[in-house]
Amino acid sequence: MEQKIILKKKLEQIPEKPGVYQFYDSSGKIIYIGKAKILRNRVHSYFGKHHENNKTKVMVSKIADLQYTVVDNESDALLLESSLVKQHRPRYNILLKDDKTFPWICIKKEPFPRIFYTRQVVKDGSEYFGPFTSVYIVKSILELIRKIFPLRNCSRNLSAEIIQAKKYSQPCLEFHIGNCKAPCVGLQNEKDYIENIIRIRSIIKGNLSGIRKYLKDKMIEFSASMEFEKAQEVKNKIDTLEKYCAKSVIVSPGIYEAEVFSYVGDDKEIYVNYLRIVEGSVIQSHNVQIKKLLDEDQGDILSSVIQDIRERLRSDVKELIVPFLPEFRQEGLSYNIPLKGDKLKLLELSERNARTYRTERRIAELSAGKGKGSWKVVERLREDLRMTSVPALIECFDNSNLQGTNPVAACVVFKNGRPLKSEYRMFHVKTVAGPDDFASMEEIIERRYRRQVDENKPLPDLVVVDGGKGQLAAAYSALIRLGLEEKIFLISIAKRLEEIYRVGENLPLMLDKRSPSLKLIQQLRDEAHRFGITFHRKIRAKKTVSLEMETVKGIGPATVKKIYQKFGSLKNIRPENYNELESLVGKDKAGKVIGWLESRD
Repeated sequence: MEQKIILKKKLEQIPEKPGVYQFYDSSGKIIYIGKAKILRNRVHSYFGKHHENNKTKVMVSKIADLQYTVVDNESDALLLESSLVKQHRPRYNILLKDDKTFPWICIKKEPFPRIFYTRQVVKDGSEYFGPFTSVYIVKSILELIRKIFPLRNCSRNLSAEIIQAKKYSQPCLEFHIGNCKAPCVGLQNEKDYIENIIRIRSIIKGNLSGIRKYLKDKMIEFSASMEFEKAQEVKNKIDTLEKYCAKSVIVSPGIYEAEVFSYVGDDKEIYVNYLRIVEGSVIQSHNVQIKKLLDEDQGDILSSVIQDIRERLRSDVKELIVPFLPEFRQEGLSYNIPLKGDKLKLLELSERNARTYRTERRIAELSAGKGKGSWKVVERLREDLRMTSVPALIECFDNSNLQGTNPVAACVVFKNGRPLKSEYRMFHVKTVAGPDDFASMEEIIERRYRRQVDENKPLPDLVVVDGGKGQLAAAYSALIRLGLEEKIFLISIAKRLEEIYRVGENLPLMLDKRSPSLKLIQQLRDEAHRFGITFHRKIRAKKTVSLEMETVKGIGPATVKKIYQKFGSLKNIRPENYNELESLVGKDKAGKVIGWLESRD
């Protein structure tokens, strides 16, 4: 109680300035770090309104204390939040699923510097370029460099003293095959070597126009002096450079340098693609997957992702092409939302990359024993039902009341197109008298998802109910009462013609009888029916035996209930646990039950 009073006082003191806030739980651990243009408004929003997102509700319920830091502007808030999140890694902040180590190109600090790729940055004075998002790109750049400029790749000490002392008597094989000019034996001076290193820096940075001009000038120079063999060598290098450029995606010569960020996502996951453009070509592409934990605004998420990617790639590019304005923007950067032209095409290219990456990630998540085939069926189902996201989690309901007795309902769960039997559930219908299929469906749907919400468990992407328009309407009424009608996609399947009914549409959807989507829906319906019938038969068999036991003089319903609660089944009452039975119902009743059991054998 005292802690709540302290928290309330802190809330009253929060200023109306930009800054970063931190929420702590009762153990003093940071559970969330956020940024705000106006701290007071943002922090108060967590405590002064109803949150539809269950994880947000849970997070707010755990807040025991808060701290905040006031900064000068929103740019500083973005930078500080990014730094603190990386330091503390709070539980409820968005998770970027991308923790790999990027490759770098190193120009070693030494006489006649070696150039190679590495994943480890060592603070020894060497130059590191990157990080790059692809090893393939790094190797392609290094291959281009070595074809144009012969460089040493040995680890010999090439200090001036050692070369002058002629420690190395003869060059190695690399010299003889043309890959090195043998500075180790004095056949190449350091000034000439360093001039090549300067040109190589431009290649690594993606600025190829300068090196192209240099090579063409050298070719003309050799031709003019009748050194045609040398001119041909340079021409071969120009051809190598042109082939490398041809591999790059040329988008527009008019865009000298820019970065593109696209955003594709739903309530659960976000996928962002990053492209870097230099001299009109895409020289880098990178994807990240973000697990959405709270109901963060997309502008807030994009702000954090842009900051994270640029920081890790050590970007100094000033123009950003984005699908919408991020909520927090850095000073000195230009944010461009294109409506037409080459920049719009670039944004569309990035979005295609993000969508492709989303599909690849989901297929990869299924590859561990789940198979690509089932995922393709689920993806096809999304298209056929015109859903906005793939129904990775599907639940199907079927009512069962043979001859109007013992009404029950079955719920089966499929994940990524496969049965998840550990999550199957059975329900006894409690509030409906008689065989009312519509009312039973409404009761079960409401009970199921009220509990899922209360226990903060994931909701399905798609719910299938066995029946026609009536069952669909009953299930939808339950979702409306729970406020979930916009969060769960609902359909029903009617047995007569296998029609699919959707909310708000009078005419059914008739899928091809050979359609994998229809076969998956039928499999769900049949599995729910099988599960429900199996459970119903167990109940009827149990009830029949219970009624038989109640015919024994002195044994009533209360005694039978006790026995079933303890043993679960009559098969579990064996001679070795007769003592347990006596202690449960008394010696006299236990004797009667045992006698009755032995008479049935």
